[in-house]
Formats: sequence, structure tokens, C-alpha cells
Amino acid sequence: MLSTTARLLAGLGDLAALSTRGPGLCEVCRGWGAGALCAACIARYAAPQPRCGRCGLRLVQPAPACGECLRAAPPWRHTVCVADYGYPWDRLIAAFKFEGRVELAAALAARLVEAGRAAAAPLPQALVAVPLAPARLAERGYDQAWELARRAARGLGLAAPVAALQRPLDGSHQADLGRAERLRNLRRAFLVDPAQRSAIRGRSVGLVDDVLTTGATAREATEALLRAGAAAVDIWVVARTPA
Repeated sequence: MLSTTARLLAGLGDLAALSTRGPGLCEVCRGWGAGALCAACIARYAAPQPRCGRCGLRLVQPAPACGECLRAAPPWRHTVCVADYGYPWDRLIAAFKFEGRVELAAALAARLVEAGRAAAAPLPQALVAVPLAPARLAERGYDQAWELARRAARGLGLAAPVAALQRPLDGSHQADLGRAERLRNLRRAFLVDPAQRSAIRGRSVGLVDDVLTTGATAREATEALLRAGAAAVDIWVVARTPA
């Protein structure tokens, strides 16, 4: 028999699921629609764009790799992203990350699922979230990447190993740093839990985060997964910061 706490949590989960399916005001246009993003705004702001297959930067024509990736290929195989980091995604992601709007995870993850299904690359075998540092997690109260990863994994029928990738040490906030500083701040910042290596070893893994900017975080996290035996790593993000 379920405990009172378990029943309460299950009920809250049911309410959250209903809130993503039922009618409501669109977060962008404030029009009446289903879920947090209406169909018109999804069509307008999440339309597929030609991109570099490796880093996800927007291009005039789609290409397996842009000039920069041809010169210095990132360690990951492919990037899936919904849109460029700009209106309305910058506002939605900021509300999701910094204003406690966890309910936006469902709408953002749904867009990520659609982008993943439409991508030229095959789906990974598991999705893993880029973890927050302990102090950041305590401050925020939730890990936005994990909220995205678990919902996207459920939508795709994939595994989402809990806490497979860990970030045991705190560092400076990445948003406040330039690319070189980000790389120094993140050096060997990530590791794979030894108890979870079997969920990673030999499998293709989708690494989920909200935004891909310089690629410093994605690079360090990817290398940690590859050291743990991942067969390949793809980056899955809601938004890609333009060059």
C-alpha cells in the first residue's frame, strides 16, 4: 500500500501532467491554447533551421560540420537543439531556471523530443542530464537539466540513469565567465558514478542541458562519459547560443 506521502506525490504528478495537456494561456502570446506553448507559437518560434550537425550552430545550408568543427571537431557526435537562444526561449529558460517555474519543463522537453525525432542522427540509447554543482542545486532546489532529461526520456521511451553523471565540486558560475575561463573552471569537473557505469558503457548517450553556449560544459561532460565507456555522445539542448 502506498504511503500518504507517496499518494500525495503521485497526485501532484497527475496534476502536473494534466496541466501540460489541458487548456491554458500560452507563455509567449498569452493566447488560449493547450499547454504552456500554443501551436501557433511553436510553429513560429520552433521551426527547424539549417544547422551544423556537430555543434548545432545555425547555417545558411545544413551541413554535417561547419568550418570550425572541421578545424577542431568537438568530442561529441551530433547536436540536437530546438532553436537559437533568443526570444522567446531566453525568457522561458530564464523563468524555468531562475524563477522556480519547474512546470515549464514539460513544454520545453516536448519540443526537445520533437527536435530529436526530426534530427538526421539516430536516437541515443539513454539520456543523461548535465548535473548542477552541489551549491547551485541547493540554491535552486532542482536541477533543470534533469527535469528536461527525465521527461524527454519518457517521451522517447529511453532510459534516463539517475545521477549517472555527477559534479562533486563547486566552481564559479559559468554564465559569468568567458570561454577560456569556463574551460579552466570545468576541468575534470564531471565524473560518472561507478555504480552507474553499466548504464553508460557501450551505449550511445544523449547529454541533456538547457543551453549550449561555448561548449565548455558539454565538452567536459562528454569526455567524462567517454572515459566511462560510452560508445558515443550526442548533445541535446533546448537552445543554441548563436555565434
